[in-house]
Order: sequence, then structure tokens, then C-alpha cells
Amino acid sequence: MDIRIGITNTARELNFESDQSADILKKTVADAFAEGAAIVTFADTKGNSYVVPTAGIAFIEIGTEESRRIGFVA
Repeated sequence: MDIRIGITNTARELNFESDQSADILKKTVADAFAEGAAIVTFADTKGNSYVVPTAGIAFIEIGTEESRRIGFVA
């Protein structure tokens, strides 16, 4: 699952792939905002962790869980 996070006052976005489902990622973010947490943590497929301040999140784009197609599509 591709994740893209926009951070305020930054021209670049944080992009990574996660093994977690879209529902789990949405719940993690929603819980962080509801609890007033200062940070939210994500993990990618390689085992790296990303700690993002909730106050700096501009948007979060969660990709589809569809597997990528290989080859040409007619």
C-alpha cells in the first residue's frame, strides 16, 4: 500500500510503502488526532519507522490495496 504524507511548510512529501491495511492506517491517524497526540508513527515494508508531528500534517494519501499489474494493458 502506497502512503503519501504532505507536511506543512515543506515542498517535499513523505512517500513509502506499508504492509498495513488502509483501515488500520486510517484508524491510526484518526486516533492520533482524536487523542491530541503530538506525533503519529508509521512503518514501511522495509522495517523503517517514520515519526510525523500531527501539527505538521497537511494531508495523507492512502493508495489502493490492489496489486500492481505486470505487462501491457489493452
